[in-house]
Amino acid sequence: MGRATQQTVQAEGLSPLTDHDLYLFHEGTHCRLYEKMGAQYIERDGLVGTHFAVWAPNAERVSVIGDFNHWNGARHPLTARGASGVWEGFVPGIAPGTLYKYRIHSRERGYVVDKTDPFGLRQEVPPKTASVVHRHCHDWADRDWMASRVARQGFDQPISVYELHLGSWIRSPDTPDRWLGYRELAPRLAEYCKSLGFTHVELLPVMEHPLYRSWGYQTVGYFAPTSRYGTPEDFMYLVDMLHQAGIGVILDWVPSHFPSDEHGLGYFDGTHLFEHADPRLGFHPDWKSLIFNYGRHEIRSFLLSSAFLWLDRFHADGLRVDAVASMLYLDYSRQDGEWIPNRHGGRENIDAIHFLQQLNVATHRDFPGTITVAEESTSWPMVSRPVDMGGLGFDYKWDMGWMHDTLHYMQLDPVHRKFHHNELTFRGMYQFSENFMMPLSHDEVVHGKSSLAYQMPGDEWQRFANLRLLLANQWTNPGKKLLFMGCEIGQTKEWDHEASIDWHLLEWWPHSGLQKLVRQLNRMYRDEPALHSRDCHPGGFEWVNSDDWESSMLVFLRRGLGEDEMVCIAANYTPVVRDGYAIGLPKAGRWTEILNTDAEEFGGSGTGNLGGIMAREEVWGRFQARAEITIPPLGLVAFRYNPADQ
Repeated sequence: MGRATQQTVQAEGLSPLTDHDLYLFHEGTHCRLYEKMGAQYIERDGLVGTHFAVWAPNAERVSVIGDFNHWNGARHPLTARGASGVWEGFVPGIAPGTLYKYRIHSRERGYVVDKTDPFGLRQEVPPKTASVVHRHCHDWADRDWMASRVARQGFDQPISVYELHLGSWIRSPDTPDRWLGYRELAPRLAEYCKSLGFTHVELLPVMEHPLYRSWGYQTVGYFAPTSRYGTPEDFMYLVDMLHQAGIGVILDWVPSHFPSDEHGLGYFDGTHLFEHADPRLGFHPDWKSLIFNYGRHEIRSFLLSSAFLWLDRFHADGLRVDAVASMLYLDYSRQDGEWIPNRHGGRENIDAIHFLQQLNVATHRDFPGTITVAEESTSWPMVSRPVDMGGLGFDYKWDMGWMHDTLHYMQLDPVHRKFHHNELTFRGMYQFSENFMMPLSHDEVVHGKSSLAYQMPGDEWQRFANLRLLLANQWTNPGKKLLFMGCEIGQTKEWDHEASIDWHLLEWWPHSGLQKLVRQLNRMYRDEPALHSRDCHPGGFEWVNSDDWESSMLVFLRRGLGEDEMVCIAANYTPVVRDGYAIGLPKAGRWTEILNTDAEEFGGSGTGNLGGIMAREEVWGRFQARAEITIPPLGLVAFRYNPADQ
């Protein structure tokens, strides 16, 4: 094959790209370009090699270079596919594992650049930047999970998410500066999440990124899992093992911006191909990165295909879309004069709105049961409402308001909390306006904010009591749950992406007690329909007492679909025991105490209700029964009504 490997063969008859593919690509509706573009390895009729295809409409010449031709741009030129802007060619003898890039000679100003493949399925380990010819091949063993996913991920199901960064969740015990690979992480992560009762993991972006300390949020390889931890098949193995353990996988995905590294998408063919040319539209002032041009049809096809790849080839169960607010508003993080209004004179990014709606319609159509989650921090309406109702079409929206208000409240000395009572109760005004996921994410334990444990006031006992109360608040209020790694053990220092979680802290009681509480919260959330089946329905929540600001007390009911599916929650945000505290209840009889954050097994003082309370028939406000309960200091208690106990 010696002579053949020195030439590029005309793509006719070998190209996986059809005219119909090109039509859909330019229309902005092609969702599976990972099957057509990039480097496609072909074995056909005795001919073995790789077909290359790249979109570079402003190029004068394009060639594929690599270790197979000593990075010589004269050896394997590609051919323009009519006026499509796509350059393609077949190179015989090129097999998986081959390194390559595209050398692009632009029509503009003699610009010549070597680019990583935008559709590359695998990349070199950073800081190297070449793409790698690859063919996905994994024998999946998650059939049971995939068959049950629609039922598992419904709005009426318990969803509690463990968010983590793969490079710093756990490091090699022998060499702490070494990352564990996907295959090494798989059994550890699956067993850990299953033992604590989490239903899902959410991985900070695994898409290839040149800068490790960007945590993956500066994506270059939208079709390639980062090679820092192994091959694409190694990542498939991780997802597969999580699925076999009954754990869903949500991937953090960043279609909002991308870095300007020369080998990446920026100024791709000597023009601003992927990004807007005008920096008022195409440059992000916060992250010093580039913004996709959502009005360009080919860019929508590119991003849709990226989303589809992760749901299709990697069996992801959902996508968490990062920085949605920055996509929706043309003036996001910009001063007057630094942004361009839309065609109607408004601040809304009409093209981005259309793309997000298109994304959600397409993914839900082709991958039933998968979920999409928006990190959206403003009051944009109907983020999690169907597109045909005028919404953006996401399944869930992060409740950033709950997170900010609750953390601010919990950071106050308890003596001052009564003056900020509304920060706990305000959520009742909007908590069903969207389908919410309640996040305590990585963003809350970085950039000088300290760990959650050390954001809490008081001495060590009060800090951990407050932290237990915070997590119980999260798990008992309506909405799906998300907790960042380390918070479940009371990590005492800020998250450091260069080091492992301080697992040795579990040798001390406050930390192991907190971990036990998280396990109990997940168990209770899963086992009690009242706590999950109406997470997104107004009928799932009712105030019992929201006005006792003087005592910093809150009491509310969670209700399931059945008449007797009820849990009463009482929370005390002061370090004073509330003994004999009167509350109203819907029914008389025994209510079993199913949670007490002050229990000794969690590191508390053991103040409680001896396993339950008796409610007697007596009108108490709008309720038909009354009970007196003990609410421990900085504690939360929950009582279940069970007809069988009566």
